[in-house]
Amino acid sequence: MAAAIAELRLTLGEDAVLLDSREVNGMVEVTAAIPAQEDEPWEVLPDAPTALPFAALPDAPLLLLGQAGAGKTTTAVKLAARHKASGTPALVITTDAARMDHLAAGMRALSMGFVVAANATALRKALSRAAPGQPVIIDTPACNPFDQAQARALLPLIAQASPLLLQPAGLCADEAREEAMAFHAMGVRHLLVTRADIARRGASVLAAARAGLSLTEAGTGPAEGLQPLSAAWLAARWKDVSWT
Repeated sequence: MAAAIAELRLTLGEDAVLLDSREVNGMVEVTAAIPAQEDEPWEVLPDAPTALPFAALPDAPLLLLGQAGAGKTTTAVKLAARHKASGTPALVITTDAARMDHLAAGMRALSMGFVVAANATALRKALSRAAPGQPVIIDTPACNPFDQAQARALLPLIAQASPLLLQPAGLCADEAREEAMAFHAMGVRHLLVTRADIARRGASVLAAARAGLSLTEAGTGPAEGLQPLSAAWLAARWKDVSWT
């Protein structure tokens, strides 16, 4: 049999695949095939970006969630600037007592203060300071939703607010879907897409939406800030972006 396989490789090449073998009159008969060789790479395309779920931002208090670098603090400052410009200054809270420099700098630029609430009890007291109808924005530490300890630590905060996942555009679609599903299991139902101005791929947005999250807004360049998401906006903004 070993000699037959060696002869097979010699005749058909190293890529030959042995399909069957049998002994016939003291000899070994083999059936083999050669895999088709493709000159170009191939890819599996997702469904067309239709019938996506869109929604407005959840009602206050708004709890910003996401992994490290997702843009939570930058988005908190942008939202605070929006509310200040509309004449309804927001109460801004951070539960990330270990890392406040970025938020402090942004709020200082707006001539606004903020509140630090290092745990769920402190957050409850901070929320009680909000005036009736006042917008509330809550920044949080980075969370890896696949780390059970980190995920559990967020649950008491999620119970007190409307959670919003922030996810950068341009991620691998599988990673975006798995992250969205993990946060969905924690009670998150809304997504804000960050870095929408620089992403060259849009499949992550589709994947997160199909994991059960409604698309709300997109973070773009400093001049544009945040933009409500819609099918028309996606089509116009990312008409030349790959959806794979």
